[in-house]
Amino acid sequence: MPTPTQVLRTLTRRSVLTAGTVALAAPFVLRRAYAKATELRILTWEGYAEPEWVKPFEVANGVKTQVAYVGSVDEMFAKMQGSKGTDFDVVAFDTSTFKRYIDASLIQPIDLGKVANAANLGAAFKGVAPIMRGDKQYGIPFAWGSLPLVYDKAAYPTAPDSWSVLWDAANAQKLIALDDANNSIVLAAIVLGIKDPFNLTDAQFEQVKTKLIEQKKLLLTYYAGFDDGVKIFADSKIKAMFSMGEPQVPGLKGKGIDAAFTIPKEGAIGWLDCWTISAGAKDVDLAHAWINACLDKKVGAYLSDKKSYGNTTDEDANKRTGFTYADKLIFLQTPENFEKRVKIWNEVKAAP
Repeated sequence: MPTPTQVLRTLTRRSVLTAGTVALAAPFVLRRAYAKATELRILTWEGYAEPEWVKPFEVANGVKTQVAYVGSVDEMFAKMQGSKGTDFDVVAFDTSTFKRYIDASLIQPIDLGKVANAANLGAAFKGVAPIMRGDKQYGIPFAWGSLPLVYDKAAYPTAPDSWSVLWDAANAQKLIALDDANNSIVLAAIVLGIKDPFNLTDAQFEQVKTKLIEQKKLLLTYYAGFDDGVKIFADSKIKAMFSMGEPQVPGLKGKGIDAAFTIPKEGAIGWLDCWTISAGAKDVDLAHAWINACLDKKVGAYLSDKKSYGNTTDEDANKRTGFTYADKLIFLQTPENFEKRVKIWNEVKAAP
């Protein structure tokens, strides 16, 4: 089953964010002199292979694209693992699962010399640790978002500057938090100032557990889904919550709540989806050409203006849409022991 974070990405790609159909002005890539393959096979989330850049790519390279969409992180990994990557050429997934793919030899390093548009990447998206293995780079950042602090402006006319509001006794029973083992533990570690929230020692796990139990006593409840969180927040006059993502704000506004989100001074969890090349790619040059096309600034602008994602290549578009805080995010990585995190989280929820 997908975690709430995984569900968020399914929801935001399919139904939460505003779609757009305005065509982009110019082709994004130069025509290749030849193509060894006549088809590019793409495995991705809905919204990441739109006609606005797929069609120009097909024309420029004299190929067709075959796009397969998935609804969860686990489904994507299963599809890749089932064929050892031979069923797909390019795949998009977030930083939290790179270790899994690299260890399983399902993706291959990217030759940045074949991705000229990598020069468009903003500073926050260069040298991202989870996509590196030694001096080899296995992914190219494409789209991003966060799990921010969402609050009711009636309770906080000025945005809270710290996650401490979720541990403030004055807000007892007016707070809710995401029911997600890994993300809850990562957030608590961030609040505690732990430098690496993805690789905790036994002592740090105990600190995190204590911190989360302290919070539990103040929460009205945990919520388990995007719409669930919005409904509970609106129905119960909640002041603030640990959210599943930026799109919960328009969801709350639709219910008459003057909500907003903020990235507190401690930082926040970020998700960062990247394009990768399958170990079984038929035409590696064509796969690089696709990634290069996706890094065109016009594609970045479309992602932000029409899909309401943060993009990695057009900073002006990010500014227009308010995605100006990538440098404040701690992008997800594979945790040291997911099973242990689930066990700790269950102990937190069972605590009186």
